Amino acid sequence: MRGCASLVLCACADDGGGTDSATNTMGNSGSGITSLGTDGTDATSEAATMGTSEGSGSATATGTSAPTTGEPPATTGTTTGEPATSGVGTTAVETTAVDTTAVDTSEGTSEGTSEGTTNGLSDGTTSTSTTGLEPGVCGDGELNLGEECDDGPANGLPPDATCSDQCTLNSCGDGKIDPGESCDLGPMNGPDNGCSTSCKILPTACGTQEAEAELIPKPVDIIITIDNSGSMGEEIVGVQNNINVNFAQIIEASGLDYRVIMVSKFGNDTNESVCIEAPLGGIAQGGCNNPPAAPVNGQRFFHYSVEIDSHNSWCRLLTTLNGNVDDDFDFATEGWQKWLRADAFKIFLELTDDGVVCSNNNISYDDNNNINSGLTAATKFDQRLITVAPQHFGDSIENRNYKWYSIVGMAYNNPATQPYGPMDPVITGKCPTAENNGTGYQTLSNMTGGLRFPLCDTSKYDVVFQAIANGVVADAKIACDFQIPEPPEGKTLDADSIEVLFTPSGQMNPLLLTKVAGLAQCDPMSFYVENDKVILCPEACGLAQDDKDATLKVEFTCDPLMPL
Repeated sequence: MRGCASLVLCACADDGGGTDSATNTMGNSGSGITSLGTDGTDATSEAATMGTSEGSGSATATGTSAPTTGEPPATTGTTTGEPATSGVGTTAVETTAVDTTAVDTSEGTSEGTSEGTTNGLSDGTTSTSTTGLEPGVCGDGELNLGEECDDGPANGLPPDATCSDQCTLNSCGDGKIDPGESCDLGPMNGPDNGCSTSCKILPTACGTQEAEAELIPKPVDIIITIDNSGSMGEEIVGVQNNINVNFAQIIEASGLDYRVIMVSKFGNDTNESVCIEAPLGGIAQGGCNNPPAAPVNGQRFFHYSVEIDSHNSWCRLLTTLNGNVDDDFDFATEGWQKWLRADAFKIFLELTDDGVVCSNNNISYDDNNNINSGLTAATKFDQRLITVAPQHFGDSIENRNYKWYSIVGMAYNNPATQPYGPMDPVITGKCPTAENNGTGYQTLSNMTGGLRFPLCDTSKYDVVFQAIANGVVADAKIACDFQIPEPPEGKTLDADSIEVLFTPSGQMNPLLLTKVAGLAQCDPMSFYVENDKVILCPEACGLAQDDKDATLKVEFTCDPLMPL
């Protein structure tokens, strides 16, 4: 028999010409079968190896052959092989036999399944990460023990990705600020706490709020001056009989905030003096038949008692305004301006049967009963009134804050009860019982937009005073300022966010008024905020006052809450 020594692969045959057989290895998922020829018959040895191979790759294994019945004791060797097939095949392996102990040890790394001990899961499957990371760590793409998620390289990209780079789930509403979240109040997320349901700090804590601005007419102060000359007895009675029923009640019913200031001599009408009873005045009804010693003022009515002559009503108004001439009862030593309200629109009502001829503060007023002189006199008085008290009557001719109504000695209209309007010319004719036509008063009415009436027919005073009352109501100016609406409870209004929407009557599309810093920056479609009030700029105010059926809405947002 030929001997074999130190051969990697050896085929031995006996001297009798037995057939040589080669050692063959069949690769099948990492398992090999080796046939060794000895004396002409094949002896089979099944090698147990650790690791698996799916037909290709390079493996190094140290293994121990399992003993076969009838064979010599097992030999320990080191086997190095490079399988060259894919799938099931035969691989020649060069083997060097080395004596060692009888304990078989096999170590290898491969993809597949082997019998023995594995470096992987307990079922014998070994997993190799495709990310280049050690298996079992965050980022390997596998859901390992203690991980909520693992998207491999996608973890934390972007920062608000579903799975963070710590293999924890990013979830808005979990009460912790995860990457990509600016806040998270858990179940408290929502507009009331400043953190949205998407975990973003809200730009406003209340969304866009809308409130309709209440267009309230300005209060009205009505100044009535009556000529106390001897020719005015019937006219004074006519005023006393109508001022409550056909004047004050109409204004009262309108809801207008008004007050009446009488500048005329107080007393019995038989002396061409004036006495006003309840409900407007404070004297009980019937009390003016025998007037008390002094007028009784109330919440709506104030009497400044001073004698008014035939021609001097303008001058008396100017001298009593600031108390340069006291009232007879010292009710207002600082003048009748005491009873004026700065925010009120002013209405003057003049009753006289004569023209104007007087002087005050070195200024003369004389209408001379003609149109040109009436214009000159009215222009001077208008300018003087504004100069003396701009806070009440306007700071300029363009910004007048008053109207002048005249019941004077002018001729009748057609029909007789029809008032003259501002566009009607000054009337030079006079009514039957008048002394003069009052061209100065008429002109002032036209300049300021007031109405004019002839005073001679006192039986028509009910119609006259009704027309004046309705005119006062119509003349009441819309207040061009209003309170900023209150924000929702617990929120703070963002003043910079305020917008005003003006919708003209009969139209659907609103006009946007923009906010400016103040009056000096005003333009035709703007407003500014001052002392917690929205104030329409002058031209925008004019739009609102000329269209009393228009609507104004205010929109605003709230300052964002900063969640803790």
